[in-house]
Order: sequence, then C-alpha cells, then structure tokens
Amino acid sequence: MRTLEELETRLAEPSEGLVEDLAALSGDIIVIGAGGKLGPSLVRLAANASRASGASRRIVAVSRFGSPGAEERLQGPGIRTVAADVTDERALAELPDAENVVYLVGEKFGSTQSAASTWATNAYLPGRIAERFAGARISALSTGTVYPMVAAESGGCTEEAAVAPVGDYAMSCVGRERILTHFAARTGSPLALIRLNYAVEMRYGILIDLATMILEGTPIDLSMPAANVVWQGYANEVTLRSLLHAAPASPFVINVTGPETVSIRYAASRLAERLGRDVNFRGEESQVAFLSNAAKCFGLFGYPSVTLDALIDATADWIAAGGATHGKPTKFQTSDGRF
Repeated sequence: MRTLEELETRLAEPSEGLVEDLAALSGDIIVIGAGGKLGPSLVRLAANASRASGASRRIVAVSRFGSPGAEERLQGPGIRTVAADVTDERALAELPDAENVVYLVGEKFGSTQSAASTWATNAYLPGRIAERFAGARISALSTGTVYPMVAAESGGCTEEAAVAPVGDYAMSCVGRERILTHFAARTGSPLALIRLNYAVEMRYGILIDLATMILEGTPIDLSMPAANVVWQGYANEVTLRSLLHAAPASPFVINVTGPETVSIRYAASRLAERLGRDVNFRGEESQVAFLSNAAKCFGLFGYPSVTLDALIDATADWIAAGGATHGKPTKFQTSDGRF
C-alpha cells in the first residue's frame, strides 16, 4: 500500500464473509455521513461486496461533500451520491428510502469549545434520522471512549461493562446510543451500535500520529500508555455485517478494534526504527487507558486481515514517501475527555 490507488483498492476489498452477508441482506443501503474519514471506503466496500454477491441494490452515499471533488470521486458502479445537509428537515425528508442505514455522522474535535453543537450532532440528530428511517435496520458508529479507562493488563472493557463517559464528546456519544435505542424500540428498527477505537489506515490514526511526531522530533507523550488499533477496512466490514445482527428490542452492541493492547512506547519505537529516526518520550506512563475487548467481534466475524506489524510497516513506508494524510490528529493522549 504505497500509493493512494493501492490504499483505496485494499480498503474496498470485501472478504468472503462480507459478500455472503450482503447476499443475505435485503434492500438498499444508505450511508449517512459518507464524506467523513470512514465513509468513502465503506461505500466502495459495500458496492464491491454487493456486486460480488450478485445482489441488486443501490448504495446511497449522503454527505454535505464540502471538499472540492469529493462527491465526484465517490461516484461509481452501484453508488448513488446525494449532497445534503441532514440537519435540514427538508433535506432529511427528501432522502431516498432504504431498508438499511449506516449512520456515521459524529462530532468529536472541538467538542469542549462547542459543547452545544456536539450534543446536537451526536445526540439530537440521531433521533431525527431514526424517525425518518423508522423500521429500517440501522448500524450506527459509536466509540470505545464511552467506557472507563482500565488497566492495560485487564484485556479491555467488554460490551457488558458499564459506560462511564468523561467529557462532552463521550457523554454525547452515550446520548446517541440512548436516543437511537429509544427510537429503535418505538419504531421497530433493528439497531446495531459499533463501539470503535481506533481505526487506522495510512492517512489517519494513532500510528500516523506517532510517525508524524517522530519525523518532526516531537517527544511522544506516554501519559496514555496503551491503545487499541484496527485496520479501517475491517472496521468497515464489521459495520456493514452488523446490519444482519441488528435487533429492535435490545440493540446489538459490539466492540470493534484489534486483538492487541498496543504499548505506545512499543509502537513508537518500532516506527522510529523503520523510519531510521530517534524517538523521544515524555511523561510518566499511567496505569490505565481507554481499552476495549473485541473477543465477541472476532468470534462473529473473524480477525482483521491486516496485522499490527503490517500496519506499522505500511505506515512507516507511507509517511517516509511523503504520502498524503488527512491532517487530523486523533488526540489519543487525551484522558480528560477534552477533545
């Protein structure tokens, strides 16, 4: 994955399991928030898997598409794009109907400075979407930061752990889950909640953050001693495959991340070695971190096809070659919820 074309191709390669599941899924899929970090690759993946399955369906990609050329780049076989601001009631009402909804809209960065906007986006808007698509299956993106921080040796929080959000972002994400659960029960919409942390590919994620800091000579903060990372292509697959597991009375909740508890010191040291650079660290390593246990996910959907070592190698190659990034640091070091 050394070029953008190779990266996009790999992200959109469906597994046999995804092809089989989309063959069993009825109806069109509408992806709301298709212009974000995960959206474009998820849309292409859904289109490729649907075509491979022989299913006759449309993948409808909905976004503001604020960046020049973003909508045109996403158009392709089996994909219909709709430029719309779903916070506008008229635009929301005019969206095409679909039996399946993948909901990716969320606001994280700047949430502390704009708490009201964060809550409106993350907790109020999902209710409007759920009412508009009453009865449809919904697979909605959430976050692992709804859980408390736990000891690195704990193996991470399972889906049974009680949520304990810190800060407006995490609290509003719990709000999103609660609002969607309320409307799912009220309207009979089967619901899946995807608690993701942290998706990575070569343009975005914790590994890119670390590699960039190493090249810039910025010391790596160890106050968040460990994290989970997962190949974004796998996260997209699970988000789509979860549509078949969605349930109305009690939502299907699943942690989506990689199998390892990744030491920040280890990942940074490996990246520095690959980049031929020194790495400096600062701060004391805490005893706790935001960590999730994805055993349930692996049992249902198998393990990610791209390993941690492969992700580190690909990230180092990409950043060393001057590959483009999204320029959006994850702020994975944040422990007080102030994103």
